[in-house]
Amino acid sequence: MTGEQNPEKLDKIIEARMKLKARFEEKMKETPSMADPNPMGRGPINRHGMPQTPIGQTITQKWPVLDLGYHPQIPMDKWRLIIDGEVENPVVLKWEDFLALPQTDDISDFHCVTTWSKLDMSWSGVRLMDLAALVQPKETATHLMCYGYDTYTTNISLEEALKPDVMLVHTVEGEPLPLEHGGPLRMITPQLYAWKGSKWIKRIEFLSANKLGFWEERGYSNTAYPWRNDRYS
Repeated sequence: MTGEQNPEKLDKIIEARMKLKARFEEKMKETPSMADPNPMGRGPINRHGMPQTPIGQTITQKWPVLDLGYHPQIPMDKWRLIIDGEVENPVVLKWEDFLALPQTDDISDFHCVTTWSKLDMSWSGVRLMDLAALVQPKETATHLMCYGYDTYTTNISLEEALKPDVMLVHTVEGEPLPLEHGGPLRMITPQLYAWKGSKWIKRIEFLSANKLGFWEERGYSNTAYPWRNDRYS
């Protein structure tokens, strides 16, 4: 299911995307999941140059459900995604607005801090890079805080958030994202532990300084790099 796309709007997003890419490209290349000379893990090398299975992880065919114990059900006519904070053009998107943005298909891995990994998952949704291009982060922006309809929060640096495989996804394996996994929309962070991707996402706030989220305040790592066994602070 996709919305009607405005060619002029898409051109502007693409232009802004390229500017953001140029602005953060060097920082992205320096992140551990791209540049670590001694990554810890096993198996063939993935597309980022890291071992396919990070240290301490076990491959699973299942997709376990982990959350705060509450599965919010939001009527689609009431659903909204707010993107604000240190941006030039804050927006509030309805579902049809979200579907009208450039849609991306990708295959990536999912690494949970509780030591399981599910490989080669097929996703469809919108790159966070394209959402950032829509709102145009100010030069002062350095991090994001993501909020879920279940009251969950998590933080992520912009050099991680703007990587091309970080997405807000509505489809997995060709089917609508199930409620228990964050449907209708969740964020995925394939180069970080999965708690950095908010389920049932409702707001993305651009920040001028880092701020801890739900698990980060409770002793989890601020950076969450799987190939460094970076689980706890």
